[in-house]
Amino acid sequence: MKIRTAKGKMSNESFITLFMAIVLLVIFMIASLLVPNFFKLQTMVNLVTNFWFVIILGIGVTFLLITGNFDMSVGGVIAMTGVLAVYFCQAANASKSELANGLGFPYGAALVLALLGALAIGGVNAFFIAKLKVASIIITLGTMSVARGIGQVITQGAQRNTSLPDVFGVVGNAAVPGTSIKISVLIMVLLVVIAVIVEKKTVFGRRTYLIGANMQAARLSGVKVTRHLTYLYLTSALLAGITGILLASEYKAGVSNRATGYEFDALVITLLGGTNINGGFGSVLGTVVGALILSVVTSAATGLLLSPDWQFLIKGIVTFLAILAQRFALDRRKA
Repeated sequence: MKIRTAKGKMSNESFITLFMAIVLLVIFMIASLLVPNFFKLQTMVNLVTNFWFVIILGIGVTFLLITGNFDMSVGGVIAMTGVLAVYFCQAANASKSELANGLGFPYGAALVLALLGALAIGGVNAFFIAKLKVASIIITLGTMSVARGIGQVITQGAQRNTSLPDVFGVVGNAAVPGTSIKISVLIMVLLVVIAVIVEKKTVFGRRTYLIGANMQAARLSGVKVTRHLTYLYLTSALLAGITGILLASEYKAGVSNRATGYEFDALVITLLGGTNINGGFGSVLGTVVGALILSVVTSAATGLLLSPDWQFLIKGIVTFLAILAQRFALDRRKA
């Protein structure tokens, strides 16, 4: 729950966000010393543009984690939605190859239907978790497998990347005129702004924190917890679906194994940003900072030409140390 403080004193939530921003700055400076040409404007731009998809996922995961719930299905939803968008757009009877033939729907209709598929997964999550009170980690791991399995069936374990209209690849590859910043990044920024406004300025945001702090108290206060959690799971699935469509458009392909492990990256950046895994505490801005920390570590490891195994190990160590640091700082502040 948000901790209200005396006027003029920084809240614990803002304190953790600022603390992790300082951690980000320290890690960036260390990387600049170790990696040649790391301290450049283009590098700073890339830190955001390379992780836009994880930040979008992190928005939904943050709101759910604040309530004390998980959504591990987002990676599977990305893959499924991208595959569905491609399949619905592919021309019908265009080739003898089964993977080159789709349903031939208009582009707009294909995207809407693909997003409805993502919302269906979110609806299943909400039904079992909010209505039947099944543990969120169990259900969302199951729906992750179901969603990815649907993608596997439609692509026969491979990918669909032919017989697509030219318009399909536009939104994922279009850039701001005169820059290399893609429209996908602008969509991410817009979604972050909307999420921060909802979190900080609306009753919906306050209810989210109340549910995480004390679900029973939220119910007694008149909050319709089941409905609220349903909205959050539908939103998380929708964000994953949007991400899936953008990635499918960028590569002009629906790939069944796309976004493998993204659900863990989304959870990591949320925790790095200071969101309490037990609920009641966290922020979207903190999640963005967490994403930048992960992006700096990943980029630095790549710049040092480390093997994927070492990169994975370093990301784990930095994540562990950063979370320990934020817990230590918060405990010291409370003392």
